[in-house]
Amino acid sequence: MNTIPEIAEVIRSLKSAVIFTHMRPDGDAIGCGVALSRALDVLGIKNQLVNEGEIPAKFLYLSGAEKFLRFPTLDAEAYICVDSSDERRLGELCKTFLKGANKGKVTVNIDHHISNTRYCKYNFVQGRSSNCENIADLLEALGVPFDEIICNALMTGIITDSGSFSHSDVNGDTFRAAAKAADGGAQVDKITNELFRRQSKARSELYIGTLARLRYLLDDKLAIAVVTQAALEKGNLSQSDTEGIVDYALTVDPVEVSICLMEVKKGQYKASFRSKGKVNVNEIAAVFGGGGHILASGCMVFGDLEEVIDRLRYAVLSHMGDV
Repeated sequence: MNTIPEIAEVIRSLKSAVIFTHMRPDGDAIGCGVALSRALDVLGIKNQLVNEGEIPAKFLYLSGAEKFLRFPTLDAEAYICVDSSDERRLGELCKTFLKGANKGKVTVNIDHHISNTRYCKYNFVQGRSSNCENIADLLEALGVPFDEIICNALMTGIITDSGSFSHSDVNGDTFRAAAKAADGGAQVDKITNELFRRQSKARSELYIGTLARLRYLLDDKLAIAVVTQAALEKGNLSQSDTEGIVDYALTVDPVEVSICLMEVKKGQYKASFRSKGKVNVNEIAAVFGGGGHILASGCMVFGDLEEVIDRLRYAVLSHMGDV
């Protein structure tokens, strides 16, 4: 694996780059992309920022978020992937990335997931509560000043992926990166208001209805929430509006693992996992070809709903040990 100074040296040598972020982008992916894109602008490196889908509306307060494209139009010298554990996480853009890699483009991978496959020529992977902490270190090594655009982006990623500084992997590095962002002008009040204190009536009704139908299994140690396509369509909502549902069940005392199943289409569900700490949900997600973190992971599961729930129940049971 490469070091931050080595990655910085590679980036400084570039004339152009495309920054790839993972499908269904969260605050950390968006924050990493925006901050790095801004840094490349400052360094005079031509760049584009891409994601296969729409950026959730709640993140559009970030200056720089409007730069996201669905597909790169720049024939760049390098492809840089941030917050993506493997090339499959790029979704439809995986094909573009692999085509470029096979043609000899410089490929760089900066990530914090333990499931990362080191799929690029240059890889820096360090487990932290957010990948924005790794990006902050990289920008410091690049000698880029932390302006308001960079700081708001970094703070967004740090707050969202650390669970507002509540996850067990939060440490001094997390707070040091947040402090640097705050000192550089991050608008913490605006960020937290946009992320946590605003929602539509339709999203509120989806949240309440879904939680009212929570299923408790394995002596209440497993909770499963189900969000159907019909429920999303009823409120004219998107996948990003389901964010946060999976976290609720962990507030219930007996629950050790929470899963949110979001119906992507008939017979296909996106499963998001959360753990209080006694169960490694990265290993459970890996059973279905997914991955992520020990306490937060995800995967796709195929089949009828009841079959999917039964397979998930068995997978969780198999990894619970003496819990």
